[in-house]
Amino acid sequence: MYHSHRMELFACRASEDFAHKVISHLNALTPDNDNPLHLGELVTTPFSDGEFQPQFEESVRGATVFILQSTIPPADNLMELLLAIDAAKRASADKVIAVMPYFGWARQDRKDRPRVAIGAKLVANLLRAAGADRVMTCDLHADQIQGFFDIPVDHIYASKVFIPYILNRNFENLAIAAPDMGGAKRANSYAKALQTPVIICHKTRERANVVGSITAIGDVEGKNVIIVDDMIDTAGTLCMAAKVLKDKGAQSVRACATHGLLSGSAISRIHDSQLEEVFITDSIPHPELANDPKIRIVSMTEVFAKIIHKVYNYESISSDFIF
Repeated sequence: MYHSHRMELFACRASEDFAHKVISHLNALTPDNDNPLHLGELVTTPFSDGEFQPQFEESVRGATVFILQSTIPPADNLMELLLAIDAAKRASADKVIAVMPYFGWARQDRKDRPRVAIGAKLVANLLRAAGADRVMTCDLHADQIQGFFDIPVDHIYASKVFIPYILNRNFENLAIAAPDMGGAKRANSYAKALQTPVIICHKTRERANVVGSITAIGDVEGKNVIIVDDMIDTAGTLCMAAKVLKDKGAQSVRACATHGLLSGSAISRIHDSQLEEVFITDSIPHPELANDPKIRIVSMTEVFAKIIHKVYNYESISSDFIF
């Protein structure tokens, strides 16, 4: 069964390269199509005071509109997405689907201290208020964030690309490690899929982005360890965990994380660490890492294209999820 409304795909400024690749994969899924998809023209006009205004340069009336944007810092990227959703709704789009390879503010998913905001819930409310009918995203910091939404959420997992990538590398004596207790579930899922043992790193924090100490629990001696996580921010935890694992006898330590925020001195910290390689996805653009000696980028664009294609055509997407 195919959708009665045409598909239109646009990208805000932070995810234009990602969107171009998604379009290529979408057109490959329908090779006999006489009217190949193109990336719609969405122009964002800046004002001198920092304000900006997105405008669709083509009609979206009656269309199913997919708007791609990772809400990485700064907050402008979220605001641009919200304004684009609002513009599409006011231009009489039939449905507006926010495609967010990286969902910012996902770490603020609970009140873990007095008098703090729950940022993930606020962003969910803002997307709904702007007019989004559906959200598509990848590796939320916590699965329960899906429950913050009153609209459907397609939660895609990077394991769809990372598991085959790791298997193709044919690592011997492989072990999967969680960088902290919060990542134990994810590490266990990877270990189950790869049939490897699990190592858990227990860390204490002095304050946000500052790690106090880390200890490793599990059989590390002689193992080629891959630390799995949902994101790398300052890389402080990751590099400290790599050192602890090497000190305990690991043969090699690598890392695999969906979202490479890589803020501050994260890249130089990774280069100076005992990590042999770091695998990230292209959910956040890093053109400067194209030829990096340590950091490898694994693309999620084909996975997103397949999910967009199936959602648009009302097809089941359950078979496209690993965990």
